[in-house]
Formats: sequence, structure tokens, C-alpha cells
Amino acid sequence: MPKAKGKTRRQKFGYNVNRKRLNRNARRKAAPRIECSHIRHAWDHTKSVRQNLAEMGLAMDPNKAVPLRKRKVKAMEVDMEERPKDLVRKPYVVNELEAEASLPEKKGNTLSRDLIEYVHYMVENHGEDYKAMARDEKNYYQDTPKQIRNKVNVYKRFYPTEWQAFIDSLQKKKMEVD
Repeated sequence: MPKAKGKTRRQKFGYNVNRKRLNRNARRKAAPRIECSHIRHAWDHTKSVRQNLAEMGLAMDPNKAVPLRKRKVKAMEVDMEERPKDLVRKPYVVNELEAEASLPEKKGNTLSRDLIEYVHYMVENHGEDYKAMARDEKNYYQDTPKQIRNKVNVYKRFYPTEWQAFIDSLQKKKMEVD
């Protein structure tokens, strides 16, 4: 439904608004999202990046955090004093990150169902005879014996327990036939 005529007010320019501060606050609010949940929850938006990371016990610049040793030995080394370490107010962040890093890595890559069935079929019918596998009618992609051997080896590497169970079942079948 259209607005009634004369009911809208003309927008006037706000001369008393500080545009610089307005834009800065908008940029700060639209800061990039921190992916790491541990750091994101401990982050204090009123502090700088360096201050936040120092409170968490993390380094802003790894080159300054772990300086390289000088190759030259200076005579004035005795006079050098250690810098006081920054106070770590949020040590739980580092502990959570270390715990997460120590977890075993998840296997993200798997083999396709077709490849697994292909390897099962070939090994079931031909055993270790890769030349016979290459001549088989189910070799739709016309793989060479070496390519088929590599596919079988990949399957062995990805699923060692399943491969062993499969070989054991083949041997049992062979025993029953004999």
C-alpha cells in the first residue's frame, strides 16, 4: 500500500555527526570473524590485537617471540638483562589449543564405492594376476596392469583391516572349495 502524500519527511544532512568516528566504529563492528572458537570467546574488542594475543599467551610476531641467536658473540652479553615476560591472563586458551592440536587427525579422504567394488571383483577372480585383470571385461577404463596394481595398493593402504578380512574370507572360500 502506498504511503499517504505528504507524510514522508525529507532527509536532512546531519552536520553534527562525526563521520570519521562513525566509519571507524562500523569497521570495528564489521571486523573479520575469528575462525578459532577458543580465541573468539576470549577476545576483548576494546583491546588491540597485540594486547589480546599477549593476554592469551600467543605471539603476534613469531620472529620477536622466538628471536634467532646472534652468530657473533658480543663482549657485552653479561650486561644484557632479560625482558620481563608479559602476564598471561587467559592461559586456558593456550591449553585448549594444545589439547585440540594433540587430537589425532581425522581421515577426510576415502575411496569411492565403485573403486572398492572393482578391486574386490578383480582380486576375487584373478588373485595377484594383474595381467589377467587388465584383460578382464570389467576393466571398463582399460587400466594397465600397473594401474590396477596401484589401485589395489591404494585400497590396501586406506583400509588395511577390511583388506585383511577380505583376504581371509577368500582363503576360507578357497578351503571350502578344495
